[in-house]
Amino acid sequence: MHTTPRRPATIYDVAEAAGVSKSLVSLVLRGSPKVSDIRRTAVLEAMEQLDYRPSQAASSLAGATTRTIGVILDDFRNLWFVELLRGLQEGLTPHGLRITVADRTLNAHVQDSPLDGFLSMRVDGLVIATEPTESMRVPPGLPVVMAGNRQRVVPGADVAANDDRHGGRLATEHLLGLGHRRIGHLTGAGGAARLRAEGYEEAMTSAGLEPRILGMGGATTEEEGYLEAVRLLEEVPETTAVFAANDTMAMGALAAARERGLVVPEDLSIIGYDDSPIASTHLLQLTTVDGRNSDVGAAVAAQLVDRLNDPRRAPRTEFVTPRVIQRSTCAPPRNT
Repeated sequence: MHTTPRRPATIYDVAEAAGVSKSLVSLVLRGSPKVSDIRRTAVLEAMEQLDYRPSQAASSLAGATTRTIGVILDDFRNLWFVELLRGLQEGLTPHGLRITVADRTLNAHVQDSPLDGFLSMRVDGLVIATEPTESMRVPPGLPVVMAGNRQRVVPGADVAANDDRHGGRLATEHLLGLGHRRIGHLTGAGGAARLRAEGYEEAMTSAGLEPRILGMGGATTEEEGYLEAVRLLEEVPETTAVFAANDTMAMGALAAARERGLVVPEDLSIIGYDDSPIASTHLLQLTTVDGRNSDVGAAVAAQLVDRLNDPRRAPRTEFVTPRVIQRSTCAPPRNT
């Protein structure tokens, strides 16, 4: 039996289903603050029920916004981004905004700037979740939010991040509270890593202990975590605990400990950072610091929406308070 394919829903269908005018649907699509929450919700629900997909080309020709936010990530392999993107998407969807993502590391391989691509798409806003480069020139007037602590901030941009320095202190104080005194820290380049290292150093100094930091300036990958952990355990074999700048580096430290025949946590305690999806797996059960990345993503979304509604407001910085998640890779040292 031959069936006629259902035609795509139009803006008129959405207006009829929501019980509003076509012009009001257009206002919702443009993110106008003049629409009441009740009517906006009715339009969004009608769009979802009808599976309505506005034509981006037609919107551009009509001079409307694209309702798209560009997100520049540092590296898709960094699991920090998983929850960040979830919180960002959940915060933007109710406002009719969607995200498109580019990996700065991947684009560097093909010698193409993700920012240039987003500008050609006429995105309505930008999230920079990486260290911005000198060549990353954002045009004036484009709403920008920096996700995470960065060494360089785009002028006029808002910032949403977890309190990395406080999180570094929390991780170190957790190990100190278990009785550890010979604690090493594995870190890398970037503003977030620098602040976590500062938190570690503050906690160690406050306890009257000598900080031991390895990996400054390098990448925060599993491979670097492994190499720096091997170096730490060779140079300071009496080390009883390791604080890694993120969960990925902590995985490398776990591999280095296993290679040396050390049992975690009996011989060596390891704590990571970010509470990424791998941390809670049955295989790792990694003790870590939860930077509440989904909440950071939600804060980024809120700042973008506020900026779209009020382009002239002053930039603001918002910090989310991290917390320690205790699992099975930390324990008191054997000699306590």
